[in-house]
Amino acid sequence: MPSDTPPATLAVSGTVSPDDSAIQAGPAEFASGGAQVQGYLARPAGPGPFPVILVCHENRGLTEHIKDVTRRLAKANYVGLAVDLLSRQGGSANINANDVPGLLGNTAPEQFVSDFVVGWQYLQSQTFTIAARVGMVGFCFGGGVTWRVAVGMPELKAAVPFYGPHPSVEDVPKIQAAVRAIYAGRDDRINQGIPAIEAAMQAASKVYEKIIYPDVDHAFHNDTGQRYVAPAAQAAWASTLEWFGKYV
Repeated sequence: MPSDTPPATLAVSGTVSPDDSAIQAGPAEFASGGAQVQGYLARPAGPGPFPVILVCHENRGLTEHIKDVTRRLAKANYVGLAVDLLSRQGGSANINANDVPGLLGNTAPEQFVSDFVVGWQYLQSQTFTIAARVGMVGFCFGGGVTWRVAVGMPELKAAVPFYGPHPSVEDVPKIQAAVRAIYAGRDDRINQGIPAIEAAMQAASKVYEKIIYPDVDHAFHNDTGQRYVAPAAQAAWASTLEWFGKYV
């Protein structure tokens, strides 16, 4: 059943250094739709194989924060792949930050879904993955993309969209993933869509929960931003890993 109450916090938050001996992390690249798509791959240092978690960035592009989130997944014994959805425009690192939201906003959402599906297919060829066990997490804009990938990728086992705009309710029957949606109590713009998506998920008998963290704003999980709230961010990350542990 949906719940407004966060589960108990686990000691699983914090940043992870790129040179942490427990992981291997660095750039990744794969072909998608005739283009070379860039990304960031982090995995446990051991041989594996390990389940896969796809990661979608905010509307700022593939930032150091999102790379850190991907490394956190590696520390939790997942192969994390963050896809740079600005690869066709030269990559996030090569674009003026002020231009990033507009570029993403002018790109067909179907391309984002395709890039993540192809990224997952790329991981199928890697010996260190159990690619059939795949989940996804995304933040803000990336939360919306996570919802869309859940619609367009029936193989997805679990999804955790952080304060992301939901897809058309008509598309909900296509979702096969177990969805735990994370929201910020003060995020009125996104939260106004909760009743519709909740009703649609329940009507379609989908596995769905929501968690609303009170007294925090949109983007509260980003520890490089002004809206970061540590207790809520840590609880939300623990909840994310708990969901993946259950369904991935």
